[in-house]
Amino acid sequence: MYAQTHSRAIAIVAMATFAAACGGRHSTDQAATRDVPIPEPLVHPVTPVLTPPVAPASDPNVSYATAESAYTARHYSDAAEMFGNYVVRHPQNVWANYMRGVSAWKAGQLDTARTAFEAALALDPGHTKSLINLSRVLIDQRKPADAVDRINVVLASDSTSGEAWRVLGRAQGNLGHRTEALNAYRTAISLDSTDVWSMNNMGLLLIGEGEYTDALGPLARAVQLSSGVGVFHNNLGIALERSGHLTAAAGEYQQALNVDSSYTKAQVSLVRVAGRQDAPDVVATDITTLGDQFAAQMSGWRPGQTADATMGCGGR
Repeated sequence: MYAQTHSRAIAIVAMATFAAACGGRHSTDQAATRDVPIPEPLVHPVTPVLTPPVAPASDPNVSYATAESAYTARHYSDAAEMFGNYVVRHPQNVWANYMRGVSAWKAGQLDTARTAFEAALALDPGHTKSLINLSRVLIDQRKPADAVDRINVVLASDSTSGEAWRVLGRAQGNLGHRTEALNAYRTAISLDSTDVWSMNNMGLLLIGEGEYTDALGPLARAVQLSSGVGVFHNNLGIALERSGHLTAAAGEYQQALNVDSSYTKAQVSLVRVAGRQDAPDVVATDITTLGDQFAAQMSGWRPGQTADATMGCGGR
């Protein structure tokens, strides 16, 4: 099904050398930044009508293709069981173990997911996808230091993996390492200017630091590039509200609800700001302008460039 790509080894940027110009610690509550991702498990879209798996999940002779079809149909719990049955018969199949791990992770079965990814890595210690997704599982299990260790293995062999840098940002953020997290997100964005999940996660980290004005740029750019993701609108709304832009915040909460009318957080937030006016000293802001300004700023970024060297530090 897949073939692992062996990327040219490039020296990893040493995160420990990044200097922190602005102090402060970041909240470890980053459930909303799971990228996968985002997601991201991060987004709560309207669930489509799905076709049932073509075979019972408990079938001990299930084929790889059947298990994969269950995964594609988003029957993640069934897919995890199917791949589990498959690897009993094919324990040396790296990709089957990996797919069992991804399926279990998306089904919320963290222990099973970790076991499956570790089985894949026992067969192929350099299996990049297993290392990255095991790191995500470890973050969800509140073991971000272990996640950093795994993701650094990926970056040691391929420092151009934007996905790895994004996951590193999440892990560092959960450790309270603000500067290292920002640097990781900046590197991810410098490698891929359309990495909206790194922009979203950067914005959330800055919100957690009380740096609401600085959070506006990356979140506005994420909304520009992916207007159909409700969580981006909601998070931008939070940054706008807390920086005093109540009218614009109400508009973003409404946009989040336009994407997903069942989005409870956006519903509550919209009620909170509905009808309220900006304070007289608040200068009106424009989402397009904010996004364009951030795009212009990030166009000058280079992989490994420290965040605080070129990014203002918002105050509480």
